[in-house]
Amino acid sequence: MKKISILEIYTKNNYLNKQITIGGWVRSKRISKIGISFLTIYDGSSTRSIQVIAKKSLFNYSTEIIKLTIGCSVIVSGNLILSPSDLQTYEIKANHVEIIGWIDRPDLYPMSAKKHTIEYIRYFCHLRPRTSLIGVIARIRNAVFQSLNEFLVKNGYLWVSTPIITSIDTEGSGSMFQVSMLDINNQVNIKKNTNKENYFFGKKVFLTVSGQLTLEAYACALSKVYSLGPTFRAENSNTKKHLTEFWMLEVEKAFSDINDISIFAEKLLKNSINFVLDNCVSELLFLQKKVDKNIIFRLNNFLNINFVNIEYNEAINILLKNNHIINEKILWGEDLSSHHEKYLVNNYFKSPVIIRNYPKLLKAFYMRMNKDKKTVSAFDILIPQVGEIIGGSEREDRIDYLENRMIEMGLNKENYNWYKDLRKYGTVPHSGFGLGLERLILFITGIKNIRESIPFPRTIGHADF
Repeated sequence: MKKISILEIYTKNNYLNKQITIGGWVRSKRISKIGISFLTIYDGSSTRSIQVIAKKSLFNYSTEIIKLTIGCSVIVSGNLILSPSDLQTYEIKANHVEIIGWIDRPDLYPMSAKKHTIEYIRYFCHLRPRTSLIGVIARIRNAVFQSLNEFLVKNGYLWVSTPIITSIDTEGSGSMFQVSMLDINNQVNIKKNTNKENYFFGKKVFLTVSGQLTLEAYACALSKVYSLGPTFRAENSNTKKHLTEFWMLEVEKAFSDINDISIFAEKLLKNSINFVLDNCVSELLFLQKKVDKNIIFRLNNFLNINFVNIEYNEAINILLKNNHIINEKILWGEDLSSHHEKYLVNNYFKSPVIIRNYPKLLKAFYMRMNKDKKTVSAFDILIPQVGEIIGGSEREDRIDYLENRMIEMGLNKENYNWYKDLRKYGTVPHSGFGLGLERLILFITGIKNIRESIPFPRTIGHADF
Protein backbone atom coordinates (compact mmCIF):
# COMPACT_ATOMS: atom_id res chain seq x y z
CA MET A 1 0.00 0.00 0.00
CA LYS A 2 1.27 3.48 -0.89
CA LYS A 3 2.62 5.39 2.12
CA ILE A 4 1.09 8.77 2.96
CA SER A 5 2.50 11.52 5.17
CA ILE A 6 1.09 12.65 8.50
CA LEU A 7 0.66 16.08 6.92
CA GLU A 8 -1.64 14.54 4.32
CA ILE A 9 -3.72 12.87 7.02
CA TYR A 10 -4.44 16.22 8.65
CA THR A 11 -4.84 18.34 5.51
CA LYS A 12 -6.63 16.18 2.95
CA ASN A 13 -9.32 14.80 5.28
CA ASN A 14 -10.21 11.87 3.01
CA TYR A 15 -8.52 8.98 4.80
CA LEU A 16 -10.88 8.56 7.76
CA ASN A 17 -12.01 4.95 8.32
CA LYS A 18 -9.69 3.77 5.55
CA GLN A 19 -6.65 1.53 5.53
CA ILE A 20 -3.49 3.63 5.32
CA THR A 21 0.28 3.14 5.61
CA ILE A 22 2.74 5.60 7.13
CA GLY A 23 6.47 5.57 7.74
CA GLY A 24 8.13 7.40 10.60
CA TRP A 25 9.98 7.33 13.90
CA VAL A 26 8.87 6.60 17.43
CA ARG A 27 8.63 9.75 19.54
CA SER A 28 7.18 8.06 22.62
CA LYS A 29 5.70 4.75 23.77
CA ARG A 30 3.48 3.71 26.64
CA ILE A 31 1.92 0.38 27.53
CA SER A 32 -1.50 0.15 29.13
CA LYS A 33 -2.36 -2.15 32.04
CA ILE A 34 -3.96 -4.59 29.63
CA GLY A 35 -0.88 -4.75 27.41
CA ILE A 36 -1.78 -2.41 24.55
CA SER A 37 1.14 -0.35 23.19
CA PHE A 38 0.45 3.27 22.28
CA LEU A 39 3.12 4.59 19.91
CA THR A 40 3.49 8.25 19.01
CA ILE A 41 4.90 8.44 15.48
CA TYR A 42 6.27 11.45 13.59
CA ASP A 43 7.58 11.66 10.04
CA GLY A 44 8.87 15.26 9.78
CA SER A 45 6.19 16.40 7.34
CA SER A 46 4.38 18.42 10.00
CA THR A 47 4.53 19.55 13.61
CA ARG A 48 1.88 16.93 14.25
CA SER A 49 2.46 13.32 15.20
CA ILE A 50 -0.06 10.48 15.25
CA GLN A 51 -0.86 7.82 17.81
CA VAL A 52 -0.69 4.19 16.78
CA ILE A 53 -2.58 1.51 18.75
CA ALA A 54 -0.68 -1.78 18.67
CA LYS A 55 -2.50 -4.70 20.31
CA LYS A 56 -1.13 -7.99 21.58
CA SER A 57 -2.77 -9.81 18.69
CA LEU A 58 -0.16 -8.47 16.25
CA PHE A 59 2.15 -11.34 15.27
CA ASN A 60 5.37 -9.54 16.28
CA TYR A 61 4.03 -7.80 19.39
CA SER A 62 5.94 -9.79 22.00
CA THR A 63 9.10 -10.24 19.91
CA GLU A 64 9.52 -6.72 18.50
CA ILE A 65 6.85 -4.11 19.21
CA ILE A 66 7.21 -4.44 22.97
CA LYS A 67 10.94 -3.69 22.57
CA LEU A 68 10.53 -0.45 20.59
CA THR A 69 12.28 2.61 21.99
CA ILE A 70 12.35 6.29 21.11
CA GLY A 71 13.96 6.89 17.72
CA CYS A 72 13.20 3.51 16.14
CA SER A 73 11.90 3.71 12.59
CA VAL A 74 8.74 1.86 11.63
CA ILE A 75 6.24 1.34 8.83
CA VAL A 76 2.68 1.11 10.13
CA SER A 77 -0.44 -0.06 8.31
CA GLY A 78 -3.90 0.15 9.81
CA ASN A 79 -7.28 1.81 9.97
CA LEU A 80 -7.41 5.59 10.53
CA ILE A 81 -10.08 6.40 13.11
CA LEU A 82 -11.18 9.39 15.16
CA SER A 83 -9.49 9.44 18.53
CA PRO A 84 -11.70 9.34 21.64
CA SER A 85 -9.04 11.41 23.42
CA ASP A 86 -8.88 15.21 23.40
CA LEU A 87 -5.12 14.98 22.98
CA GLN A 88 -5.27 14.11 19.26
CA THR A 89 -7.71 14.14 16.37
CA TYR A 90 -6.87 10.82 14.76
CA GLU A 91 -5.17 7.57 15.60
CA ILE A 92 -4.26 4.46 13.67
CA LYS A 93 -5.52 1.07 14.76
CA ALA A 94 -2.58 -0.99 13.54
CA ASN A 95 -2.85 -4.34 11.81
CA HIS A 96 0.83 -4.40 10.84
CA VAL A 97 3.91 -2.75 12.41
CA GLU A 98 7.23 -3.37 10.68
CA ILE A 99 10.37 -2.26 12.48
CA ILE A 100 12.84 -0.84 9.98
CA GLY A 101 15.63 0.47 12.19
CA TRP A 102 16.43 -0.16 15.85
CA ILE A 103 18.26 2.15 18.24
CA ASP A 104 21.57 0.67 19.34
CA ARG A 105 22.07 1.28 23.05
CA PRO A 106 18.91 3.33 23.80
CA ASP A 107 20.57 4.54 27.01
CA LEU A 108 23.19 6.34 24.88
CA TYR A 109 20.78 7.75 22.26
CA PRO A 110 21.46 11.55 22.26
CA MET A 111 17.87 12.48 21.31
CA SER A 112 16.25 10.70 24.24
CA ALA A 113 12.90 11.74 25.67
CA LYS A 114 14.27 14.05 28.33
CA LYS A 115 14.41 17.77 27.63
CA HIS A 116 17.68 18.94 26.05
CA THR A 117 19.07 22.44 25.69
CA ILE A 118 19.63 24.00 22.28
CA GLU A 119 23.34 24.12 23.07
CA TYR A 120 23.37 20.38 23.77
CA ILE A 121 21.65 19.33 20.55
CA ARG A 122 24.02 21.56 18.57
CA TYR A 123 26.68 18.91 19.21
CA PHE A 124 24.47 16.45 17.30
CA CYS A 125 23.60 18.36 14.14
CA HIS A 126 23.13 15.07 12.30
CA LEU A 127 20.43 14.06 14.78
CA ARG A 128 18.92 17.36 15.86
CA PRO A 129 16.38 17.58 12.98
CA ARG A 130 14.62 14.79 14.89
CA THR A 131 13.67 17.36 17.52
CA SER A 132 10.44 19.30 17.04
CA LEU A 133 12.17 22.71 17.16
CA ILE A 134 14.76 22.03 14.47
CA GLY A 135 12.15 20.30 12.31
CA VAL A 136 9.98 23.42 12.52
CA ILE A 137 12.89 25.68 11.60
CA ALA A 138 13.81 23.44 8.66
CA ARG A 139 10.29 23.60 7.25
CA ILE A 140 10.18 27.39 7.64
CA ARG A 141 13.59 27.68 5.96
CA ASN A 142 12.25 25.63 3.06
CA ALA A 143 9.19 27.90 2.82
CA VAL A 144 11.36 31.04 2.79
CA PHE A 145 13.58 29.56 0.07
CA GLN A 146 10.49 28.78 -1.99
CA SER A 147 8.98 32.23 -1.44
CA LEU A 148 12.12 34.04 -2.60
CA ASN A 149 12.36 32.04 -5.81
CA GLU A 150 8.65 32.35 -6.60
CA PHE A 151 8.60 36.11 -5.95
CA LEU A 152 11.62 36.82 -8.11
CA VAL A 153 10.46 34.65 -10.99
CA LYS A 154 7.02 36.26 -10.80
CA ASN A 155 8.70 39.67 -11.13
CA GLY A 156 10.67 38.66 -14.21
CA TYR A 157 14.04 37.83 -12.64
CA LEU A 158 16.16 35.03 -14.05
CA TRP A 159 18.13 32.70 -11.79
CA VAL A 160 21.88 32.65 -12.50
CA SER A 161 24.37 30.31 -10.80
CA THR A 162 27.42 32.34 -9.84
CA PRO A 163 30.79 30.64 -9.15
CA ILE A 164 31.78 29.47 -5.68
CA ILE A 165 35.49 29.37 -6.58
CA THR A 166 36.79 32.82 -7.50
CA SER A 167 40.08 34.64 -8.02
CA ILE A 168 38.85 38.08 -6.90
CA ASP A 169 37.79 39.67 -3.65
CA THR A 170 34.34 41.11 -4.23
CA GLU A 171 34.22 43.15 -1.05
CA GLY A 172 37.88 44.15 -1.04
CA SER A 173 38.19 43.14 2.60
CA GLY A 174 40.68 40.28 2.26
CA SER A 175 38.63 38.00 4.59
CA MET A 176 38.59 35.00 2.27
CA PHE A 177 39.34 31.28 2.38
CA GLN A 178 42.02 30.15 -0.05
CA VAL A 179 41.32 26.99 -2.04
CA SER A 180 44.22 24.56 -2.44
CA MET A 181 44.73 21.10 -3.93
CA LEU A 182 45.90 18.48 -1.45
CA ASP A 183 48.02 15.45 -2.28
CA ILE A 184 47.58 11.94 -0.90
CA ASN A 185 49.18 12.97 2.42
CA ASN A 186 46.92 16.02 2.79
CA GLN A 187 49.82 18.31 2.01
CA VAL A 188 49.33 21.36 -0.18
CA ASN A 189 50.32 20.23 -3.66
CA ILE A 190 52.17 23.08 -5.33
CA LYS A 191 54.56 22.44 -8.20
CA LYS A 192 57.60 24.61 -8.54
CA ASN A 193 58.38 26.03 -11.95
CA THR A 194 61.24 28.52 -12.29
CA ASN A 195 60.69 29.58 -8.68
CA LYS A 196 57.07 30.49 -9.41
CA GLU A 197 54.14 28.73 -7.77
CA ASN A 198 51.98 26.95 -10.31
CA TYR A 199 48.52 26.39 -8.87
CA PHE A 200 45.75 24.13 -10.19
CA PHE A 201 43.99 27.15 -11.73
CA GLY A 202 47.22 28.95 -12.56
CA LYS A 203 46.62 31.47 -9.77
CA LYS A 204 45.43 31.71 -6.18
CA VAL A 205 41.71 31.10 -5.86
CA PHE A 206 39.27 31.49 -2.98
CA LEU A 207 35.80 30.58 -1.78
CA THR A 208 33.49 33.39 -2.80
CA VAL A 209 32.31 36.05 -0.36
CA SER A 210 29.72 37.15 -2.91
CA GLY A 211 28.63 36.34 -6.44
CA GLN A 212 27.67 39.95 -7.09
CA LEU A 213 30.31 40.95 -9.62
CA THR A 214 29.66 37.98 -11.88
CA LEU A 215 25.93 38.46 -11.40
CA GLU A 216 26.31 42.04 -12.66
CA ALA A 217 27.65 40.69 -15.94
CA TYR A 218 24.35 38.91 -16.51
CA ALA A 219 22.29 41.89 -15.32
CA CYS A 220 24.04 43.96 -17.99
CA ALA A 221 22.69 41.57 -20.62
CA LEU A 222 19.50 40.01 -19.22
CA SER A 223 18.32 43.05 -17.21
CA LYS A 224 16.94 41.31 -14.09
CA VAL A 225 18.78 38.40 -12.44
CA TYR A 226 19.37 36.78 -9.07
CA SER A 227 21.45 34.06 -7.43
CA LEU A 228 20.90 32.12 -4.23
CA GLY A 229 23.70 30.02 -2.85
CA PRO A 230 26.45 29.60 -0.24
CA THR A 231 29.03 32.28 0.51
CA PHE A 232 32.02 32.24 2.85
CA ARG A 233 33.57 34.86 5.12
CA ALA A 234 36.86 34.26 6.93
CA GLU A 235 36.02 36.78 9.64
CA ASN A 236 36.89 36.34 13.30
CA SER A 237 33.29 36.92 14.40
CA ASN A 238 31.92 34.55 17.00
CA THR A 239 28.53 36.10 17.73
CA LYS A 240 24.93 34.89 17.72
CA LYS A 241 24.39 36.60 14.37
CA HIS A 242 27.45 35.52 12.38
CA LEU A 243 28.25 32.41 10.36
CA THR A 244 31.38 31.56 8.41
CA GLU A 245 29.34 29.78 5.74
CA PHE A 246 25.89 31.12 4.98
CA TRP A 247 23.39 31.35 2.14
CA MET A 248 22.85 34.65 0.38
CA LEU A 249 20.26 35.88 -2.05
CA GLU A 250 21.75 38.41 -4.47
CA VAL A 251 19.61 40.50 -6.80
CA GLU A 252 20.78 42.71 -9.68
CA LYS A 253 18.67 44.92 -11.92
CA ALA A 254 19.72 47.01 -14.92
CA PHE A 255 18.33 50.49 -15.52
CA SER A 256 17.60 51.01 -11.83
CA ASP A 257 18.66 53.24 -8.97
CA ILE A 258 18.79 53.15 -5.18
CA ASN A 259 15.14 54.17 -4.87
CA ASP A 260 13.48 51.38 -6.86
CA ILE A 261 15.87 48.66 -5.72
CA SER A 262 15.35 49.48 -2.02
CA ILE A 263 11.57 49.55 -2.51
CA PHE A 264 11.81 46.16 -4.23
CA ALA A 265 13.90 44.80 -1.35
CA GLU A 266 11.22 45.85 1.13
CA LYS A 267 8.51 44.15 -0.95
CA LEU A 268 10.59 40.97 -1.17
CA LEU A 269 11.01 40.81 2.61
CA LYS A 270 7.31 41.33 3.24
CA ASN A 271 6.40 38.74 0.63
CA SER A 272 8.48 36.09 2.42
CA ILE A 273 6.91 36.94 5.77
CA ASN A 274 3.44 36.76 4.24
CA PHE A 275 4.26 33.41 2.59
CA VAL A 276 5.30 31.93 5.93
CA LEU A 277 2.18 33.25 7.64
CA ASP A 278 0.03 31.62 4.95
CA ASN A 279 1.87 28.31 4.65
CA CYS A 280 3.46 27.56 8.02
CA VAL A 281 0.60 28.03 10.47
CA SER A 282 1.29 24.95 12.60
CA GLU A 283 5.01 25.78 12.73
CA LEU A 284 4.28 29.33 13.89
CA LEU A 285 1.87 28.08 16.54
CA PHE A 286 4.59 25.75 17.80
CA LEU A 287 7.08 28.63 17.97
CA GLN A 288 4.46 30.81 19.64
CA LYS A 289 4.24 28.26 22.42
CA LYS A 290 7.92 27.39 22.72
CA VAL A 291 9.98 30.39 21.56
CA ASP A 292 8.15 33.70 21.03
CA LYS A 293 4.60 34.20 22.31
CA ASN A 294 4.22 37.32 20.13
CA ILE A 295 5.49 35.78 16.90
CA ILE A 296 2.28 35.94 14.87
CA PHE A 297 1.47 39.48 16.00
CA ARG A 298 5.06 40.53 15.33
CA LEU A 299 5.12 39.14 11.79
CA ASN A 300 1.72 40.59 10.90
CA ASN A 301 2.84 43.95 12.25
CA PHE A 302 5.93 43.76 10.03
CA LEU A 303 3.66 43.44 6.97
CA ASN A 304 1.60 46.49 7.89
CA ILE A 305 4.30 48.94 8.89
CA ASN A 306 6.13 51.21 6.45
CA PHE A 307 9.91 51.18 6.54
CA VAL A 308 11.54 54.46 7.61
CA ASN A 309 14.00 55.95 5.10
CA ILE A 310 16.80 58.13 6.46
CA GLU A 311 20.21 59.37 5.39
CA TYR A 312 23.36 58.18 7.11
CA ASN A 313 23.95 61.80 8.20
CA GLU A 314 20.53 61.86 9.88
CA ALA A 315 21.19 58.55 11.62
CA ILE A 316 24.47 59.86 13.05
CA ASN A 317 22.79 63.06 14.29
CA ILE A 318 20.08 61.05 16.03
CA LEU A 319 22.65 58.82 17.70
CA LEU A 320 24.76 61.79 18.79
CA LYS A 321 21.75 63.55 20.33
CA ASN A 322 20.81 60.41 22.23
CA ASN A 323 24.27 59.25 23.18
CA HIS A 324 23.34 59.52 26.88
CA ILE A 325 20.75 56.76 26.32
CA ILE A 326 22.86 54.48 24.11
CA ASN A 327 26.07 55.07 26.06
CA GLU A 328 28.22 54.21 23.05
CA LYS A 329 29.98 56.98 21.14
CA ILE A 330 29.97 57.33 17.38
CA LEU A 331 31.41 59.88 14.96
CA TRP A 332 30.58 60.66 11.36
CA GLY A 333 32.45 58.21 9.13
CA GLU A 334 32.16 55.30 11.57
CA ASP A 335 30.01 52.24 11.04
CA LEU A 336 26.97 51.64 13.21
CA SER A 337 27.34 49.06 15.97
CA SER A 338 24.62 46.56 16.85
CA HIS A 339 23.66 48.81 19.79
CA HIS A 340 23.20 51.75 17.44
CA GLU A 341 21.10 49.67 15.07
CA LYS A 342 18.91 48.36 17.89
CA TYR A 343 18.31 51.86 19.22
CA LEU A 344 17.22 53.23 15.85
CA VAL A 345 14.92 50.30 15.07
CA ASN A 346 13.54 49.33 18.48
CA ASN A 347 13.52 52.60 20.40
CA TYR A 348 13.69 55.68 18.19
CA PHE A 349 11.63 54.75 15.11
CA LYS A 350 10.00 51.52 16.36
CA SER A 351 10.08 50.38 12.76
CA PRO A 352 12.40 48.78 10.20
CA VAL A 353 14.84 51.39 8.92
CA ILE A 354 16.54 51.91 5.56
CA ILE A 355 19.74 53.96 5.90
CA ARG A 356 21.09 55.49 2.70
CA ASN A 357 24.24 57.20 1.41
CA TYR A 358 27.06 55.93 3.59
CA PRO A 359 30.60 57.35 3.70
CA LYS A 360 32.59 55.79 0.88
CA LEU A 361 35.27 54.50 3.25
CA LEU A 362 32.73 52.19 4.88
CA LYS A 363 31.64 50.58 1.65
CA ALA A 364 32.99 48.47 -1.20
CA PHE A 365 34.69 49.86 -4.30
CA TYR A 366 31.81 49.02 -6.68
CA MET A 367 29.26 51.39 -5.09
CA ARG A 368 28.32 54.52 -7.04
CA MET A 369 29.98 57.73 -5.89
CA ASN A 370 27.61 60.55 -4.96
CA LYS A 371 28.10 64.14 -6.08
CA ASP A 372 29.65 65.12 -2.73
CA LYS A 373 32.55 62.70 -3.44
CA LYS A 374 32.36 61.65 0.22
CA THR A 375 29.45 59.24 0.19
CA VAL A 376 28.22 56.41 -2.02
CA SER A 377 24.70 55.52 -3.11
CA ALA A 378 24.37 52.56 -0.75
CA PHE A 379 21.66 51.39 1.62
CA ASP A 380 21.23 48.99 4.51
CA ILE A 381 17.92 47.64 5.78
CA LEU A 382 17.75 47.19 9.55
CA ILE A 383 14.99 45.15 11.16
CA PRO A 384 14.09 44.30 14.78
CA GLN A 385 15.97 41.51 16.60
CA VAL A 386 18.47 41.11 13.77
CA GLY A 387 19.80 44.51 12.76
CA GLU A 388 21.18 44.64 9.23
CA ILE A 389 19.52 42.07 6.99
CA ILE A 390 20.00 43.58 3.52
CA GLY A 391 22.83 45.60 2.06
CA GLY A 392 22.69 47.11 -1.41
CA SER A 393 23.64 49.98 -3.65
CA GLU A 394 23.69 51.51 -7.04
CA ARG A 395 26.70 50.04 -8.82
CA GLU A 396 29.39 52.36 -10.17
CA ASP A 397 28.80 52.38 -13.94
CA ARG A 398 31.44 55.06 -14.76
CA ILE A 399 34.79 53.45 -15.48
CA ASP A 400 36.93 56.39 -14.33
CA TYR A 401 35.19 56.54 -10.95
CA LEU A 402 35.47 52.77 -10.62
CA GLU A 403 39.20 52.77 -11.31
CA ASN A 404 39.80 55.59 -8.82
CA ARG A 405 38.00 53.63 -6.11
CA MET A 406 40.10 50.56 -6.88
CA ILE A 407 43.26 52.63 -6.48
CA GLU A 408 42.00 54.11 -3.21
CA MET A 409 41.37 50.63 -1.83
CA GLY A 410 44.69 49.21 -3.04
CA LEU A 411 43.17 46.68 -5.44
CA ASN A 412 44.98 45.26 -8.43
CA LYS A 413 43.03 46.72 -11.35
CA GLU A 414 44.22 44.00 -13.72
CA ASN A 415 42.30 41.40 -11.69
CA TYR A 416 39.12 43.29 -12.51
CA ASN A 417 39.67 43.95 -16.21
CA TRP A 418 36.65 41.85 -17.16
CA TYR A 419 34.54 43.77 -14.63
CA LYS A 420 35.69 47.06 -16.12
CA ASP A 421 34.65 45.79 -19.56
CA LEU A 422 31.05 46.03 -18.42
CA ARG A 423 31.62 49.80 -18.16
CA LYS A 424 33.43 50.01 -21.50
CA TYR A 425 30.96 48.12 -23.64
CA GLY A 426 27.47 49.55 -23.34
CA THR A 427 27.51 50.62 -19.71
CA VAL A 428 24.18 50.99 -17.98
CA PRO A 429 23.01 52.24 -14.57
CA HIS A 430 22.23 49.23 -12.40
CA SER A 431 21.75 48.35 -8.77
CA GLY A 432 21.31 45.39 -6.48
CA PHE A 433 21.37 43.98 -2.97
CA GLY A 434 22.27 40.95 -0.91
CA LEU A 435 20.06 39.25 1.68
CA GLY A 436 21.38 36.82 4.28
CA LEU A 437 18.96 33.89 4.31
CA GLU A 438 19.84 32.78 7.84
CA ARG A 439 19.24 36.25 9.28
CA LEU A 440 15.78 36.24 7.74
CA ILE A 441 15.13 32.84 9.37
CA LEU A 442 16.40 34.30 12.65
CA PHE A 443 13.88 37.14 12.45
CA ILE A 444 10.92 35.01 11.40
CA THR A 445 11.36 32.25 13.98
CA GLY A 446 12.45 34.41 16.90
CA ILE A 447 15.28 32.03 17.79
CA LYS A 448 18.22 33.65 19.55
CA ASN A 449 21.21 32.07 17.81
CA ILE A 450 21.84 31.94 14.07
CA ARG A 451 23.44 28.50 14.46
CA GLU A 452 19.93 27.03 14.66
CA SER A 453 18.88 28.63 11.37
CA ILE A 454 21.14 26.45 9.18
CA PRO A 455 21.43 22.64 9.18
CA PHE A 456 25.20 22.35 9.77
CA PRO A 457 26.60 25.67 11.10
CA ARG A 458 30.15 26.69 10.28
CA THR A 459 31.67 29.18 12.70
CA ILE A 460 35.19 29.99 13.80
CA GLY A 461 36.61 26.90 15.49
CA HIS A 462 33.71 24.71 14.39
CA ALA A 463 33.46 22.81 11.10
CA ASP A 464 32.13 19.45 12.24
CA PHE A 465 30.10 16.98 10.20
